Amino acid sequence: MSTVAFKQTSHLEPALTDPATRTLNAEGLLGRWKNTNPKTSGISEIIITRAGSRFVVTPIGVGRDGPIPWPTTEGTPFANLEEEAGQKAVVFAANFEFDFMTAETHLRVNKGVLVIVLIITFRDDSGRADYINREFFYRAE
Repeated sequence: MSTVAFKQTSHLEPALTDPATRTLNAEGLLGRWKNTNPKTSGISEIIITRAGSRFVVTPIGVGRDGPIPWPTTEGTPFANLEEEAGQKAVVFAANFEFDFMTAETHLRVNKGVLVIVLIITFRDDSGRADYINREFFYRAE
């Protein structure tokens, strides 16, 4: 038999009970970002914008014949309880649905670099292995 101990709200990380945490420092994620690896076979760049209270994520993939625009989707902000330079930040989760695969992404800025964790699940019975990848992006001017 196992026992589960629940904490009171007062025992939680204070940022979790602050509604402002969901958008704290989200502006640092906005803009156009380019992959630091020019030989990537994944996402070459990503554009993150704000539309009112929503965050819009638009990746551009790499294709044999040139760039491949991915579907645009809404980014869901999450509190990132890791600190960067003493400041709490925001992480986005954004999911992209294709006919043949699902791409789940998690995006955060770490020391001025956008880090994207990409989880690919194939749904087309191609036999390809699902995978996880991490890529790094710099802010494009």
